[in-house]
Formats: sequence, C-alpha cells, structure tokens
Amino acid sequence: MDLGEAIKTAIALEDKIVNVYTKYADKFSSPVASKIFKLLGEEEEGHTAYLKAKLEQWQNSGKITVDDIKTIVPDKEVIKENVKKHKAAAKQANIDDEIEVFKKALEMESQASAFYKDLVGKLAPEDQVLFKRFIEIEEGHEAIVKAEIDNARGFGFWFDFQEFDLESA
Repeated sequence: MDLGEAIKTAIALEDKIVNVYTKYADKFSSPVASKIFKLLGEEEEGHTAYLKAKLEQWQNSGKITVDDIKTIVPDKEVIKENVKKHKAAAKQANIDDEIEVFKKALEMESQASAFYKDLVGKLAPEDQVLFKRFIEIEEGHEAIVKAEIDNARGFGFWFDFQEFDLESA
C-alpha cells in the first residue's frame, strides 16, 4: 500500500467515525455523555481535515510534512482535577441505552486503533510517522469511552481513578 492509498483509507475510516458520533451526540440524557460524543466527533472531524490536507500535499509534491496533531485527551492530572466536578453530572437516567451507544463507540475506537497499528506495519518507515500519532490518539479515545462506560455502570472508576475508598467501607 502506498502512502496516498493509506491516507485515503484513513480518511474513509475517520469519516465513518465522525458519522457515528454526530448521529448519537444529541441522543443522550446525560449532558456529560453528549459532550463527550460531540468533542470526540469534532476531534475526528479534525483528523479528517488533517488527512485531506496531507493527501493533497502528497498528490502535489509526492512528499508530506508531519505536523503535531492535537487531542482532547487530557493528561491524568487534569482528569484527576475534574473527576469530582463531572461525577454528579454523569449519573444517567437511561443508562442501558446509553451504555450500548458507548459500547458501539468503544468498538469503533478499538477498530481505529487496530487499523492504524496495522497500517503502520504495512508502510515504509518514512511513511509510518504520519500515522503513529493517530494510534496514541485513538487509544486515548478508547480510554475516554471505557471510562464513561465504567462510570455509567457504577464500577466506581472514572478515567482510571477510583471514586470510592474500599478501606473506609
């Protein structure tokens, strides 16, 4: 697979993901769940735009430059600071339906991570750099979606932070 075909395939995948996030973003009773889907959808739209620009660059010159791709996935300190603030808002009235939608999102993000890992393995080393950052970002998206599923189910964790203390029980 050459770089142009890889980029086109990645664009198609990102468009598919955007469509899912857009379709479900306003269907949650939880404002936190809606916000997560909207933000992830916007980020995926940014991926599509970035990849389209790289495809055009490659088609025009046969080369690409790799720019830093930003992500909404915060570092653990930011997450830790916001856990308590979001905890109360994350309680959902229609949990089962919303969990099912998040499960679809998790499957989609897992497939995206696997796709980018596979793609990197198939490309020449000089072409791999474009997609390596996407692996990190998609794995971060997986973590966000998993955290929301765990929170909705009441497992006591949100973004891998325990929300209750078993020692004090």
